Amino acid sequence: MGFDIVRDLPPALHDRAAIWTYLRGFAESWGTPLGADDGAPEAELAEAGQRLGLRLPAAVREAYALLGRRPDLHSNFHTLLSPDELTVEHGAVIFREENQGAARWGVLLDDLDQEDPPVHVWEDLADKYLELWEPWLDRFSVAVLDIVLSESAQGPEELCDFRDLRAGEDDELARRLTLLPFPAEYQTFYVAPGVLVADGGGDVLCVRARDPETLDRFRAEFPGNWLNA
Repeated sequence: MGFDIVRDLPPALHDRAAIWTYLRGFAESWGTPLGADDGAPEAELAEAGQRLGLRLPAAVREAYALLGRRPDLHSNFHTLLSPDELTVEHGAVIFREENQGAARWGVLLDDLDQEDPPVHVWEDLADKYLELWEPWLDRFSVAVLDIVLSESAQGPEELCDFRDLRAGEDDELARRLTLLPFPAEYQTFYVAPGVLVADGGGDVLCVRARDPETLDRFRAEFPGNWLNA
């Protein structure tokens, strides 16, 4: 039985090893399979821990070992930092940066004793006194899953496209497409045959297709001012 992006997600969410299996299936089915050289070597992760004076949690090391060298899966828009770029700021290990530097994602130092710790986000605000770590997702492995699905919808022009989300279009998407049961209130994913749609609760609709022909069909079914059309 082959990979199914909807069917295989709920059982994967119960176990981080199952999430890594899900991501392998996604990479193979929707792009390029993960290979042995696509992960960050253990030596780089150990060196990062020594440089920072801490031990990275198991889920962090496993994620980097799986896909740390595959920017097509994790860094098309925002950036997953490489092991030598990891830093400690405001009491957390920073592992991801927003594309314009307006936000950072991290694991709190107080949570480093957990194998699969929660992830928090720090947004840069005009009033610096209001800046603080806000909860993002309750497990690092789930955060990586979110990152891969979101960033995959920001990939190559021949497979991805973007346009403004029209008022009320969320209801149309929910009616015509299949909701991916992802456990995050801020992020909604929809699926159609050969298509992944990401709606992050903002004003932009992001679409990833398995091939250019499927993307063309989706744009025809949901017309608008598509950026790459």
